[in-house]
Formats: sequence, structure tokens, C-alpha cells
Amino acid sequence: MTLFATRHRGLAAELERLERSLDSDATVLLLGAPGTGKDRLARLLHSRSARAAAPFVRIDLAALSDDLFDSELFGHERGAFTGAVAGKPGLLEGADGGTLYLDRIDVLTPRAQGKMLRVLEERVFRRVGGTRENRVDARFVASAAPDLPRRVRTGEFREDLYYRLAVLTVKLPALAERRGDVLPAARALLREAGGPFAFTPAAVKALRSHPFRGSFRELENVVRRAVLEARARGADAVDEPHLGLLSASDPEAILTAASRSGWTLRRLTDAYVALVLDEAGGNVAEAARRLGVARKTLYARK
Repeated sequence: MTLFATRHRGLAAELERLERSLDSDATVLLLGAPGTGKDRLARLLHSRSARAAAPFVRIDLAALSDDLFDSELFGHERGAFTGAVAGKPGLLEGADGGTLYLDRIDVLTPRAQGKMLRVLEERVFRRVGGTRENRVDARFVASAAPDLPRRVRTGEFREDLYYRLAVLTVKLPALAERRGDVLPAARALLREAGGPFAFTPAAVKALRSHPFRGSFRELENVVRRAVLEARARGADAVDEPHLGLLSASDPEAILTAASRSGWTLRRLTDAYVALVLDEAGGNVAEAARRLGVARKTLYARK
């Protein structure tokens, strides 16, 4: 799994085991904090499986109220409730033959947990208002916060459902806990973005030193933004300023980056003005106030 190549021993072992299960229908549980790459890994798992030609359907369980759970997952028949003027298939039917990704399964209410357990155990369901039992033909991948095992112990989450989900479990550590993965992941994202780009030595150093508290999602956003910035400036490589990791409140870091990259005074000034504008939310008047110049001076530079 190229994008998730890792130097983290625990994660590497779990990914290797997951790769061996690609042709299996074993349920997979992905545990990790927001931004650690659970959604991306779920999609990658589907794309590499024997079900790749069939649909990949994601359901954001955190966005569903308990009242909507049945209708969205199982579908409904005409007249099942007020406003049900026609029958509608649910997401289980939409994922037929493919993969159903249950994002944030840890937020399910006890009632919804019971319904989900029946689906996983018996592989059948009924539409709301229906009497016919439909068979489920899908692989289930679920994601949850890393504290799900604790919630099982305290009784907040059903133990029987947890063990149905956790046939294969992958714990995704935050990017800050696997510093050796930052650069390989950034380069994989850069290849994904397309174009003849590479990171300059200054950009590599900035990526290695940045804490990435937002984890993989933050890195993904940084690389995407950097590619857009590099293209807009006609650059043939992604440099440190393109990453947007510098702060206008740290002029010393900007000067260091400028010195390493051999910037002209004009480029240094442009970079600093751009950072101040960004931190002012694009408000030219506020940026001018922080820079101690007239508004028209900034307008003239734009």
C-alpha cells in the first residue's frame, strides 16, 4: 500500500496483515484521531480488493440522527412514514457487491448499534415499512476514535458489535508520532497532484520540522496548497514558502528561508506581504495596518 508505506513498526505490521486480506470479506476496523488517514485507507483498501469494480459507499454516521439511521441505511417503502411518497433504496443496497464504509461508527446510539449488529451477524435487512428480507453482499469497513476499546470496557459501546467489527483492526497513529513518514507521504501526495514537481532542500527541512498537529489531513492540505502556489508562480519545484508553514509572526524564519533559497529583496518582500495578508484573512486594510503602510500601497502590489 504505497501511500501508507511506513517506518512505524506497529502500523507496518498491521498494514501488512491488511494487505494479505485484500481478497477477503473480513470486516475491518480503523482506529485513529481525526486526520490520520482513515478515509483514505478505506478507499485504498476497496480499490485494491476483489470488489474494486463495484461501488464504494461512505456513510457519515456522525451526520445522521437516530431517526434517520434506518431510512438512510436500509431504505424505505412507499408510505412507510409521512412524506415517503415513493420507495427508496438505502446505502446497503447502494453498496451491493462493493464496500460500505461506516465512518464514525462509535457515535451510534445503543438502538442503532443493535440494528447494525444484526446486519453484520445475519447479513440481512428490511427496508423501513417493508416485510421482505434482503441479503447483504458488501464488505464492511468501519472507523472510530482511538478510545473505542475503552468505551467498550465502560459499556458505552456494545462488546458484541465491537468484536464483529474488529476482525481486522488497524490503529493509525497521528503523524506527529511517526515523523519518519512525513516526507515519503508528502512525496506520494506530490506525485498524486501531478506535474513535474519536487521539493527543494529548504522545503524538505520545513516539512521535517513542522509538528503537523492536524496529522495526515494537514499534510495533504499543505501539499495541495503548495502545488497550487508553485504553479501560480511558474515554479518548477515546491519551495519552503509555497508550503505556507512560515508565520508572519516569525520574521527570523522567513529571513532564514530567504537566505537559504537565495531570494531577491523583491521576492522576500512579496512573501512577507502575502503571509501578513493571509493571516489577516485577506483583509487589505488590516494587513496594511499590521505592516504600517497605506492601503493603496498594498493594492498597488496586488
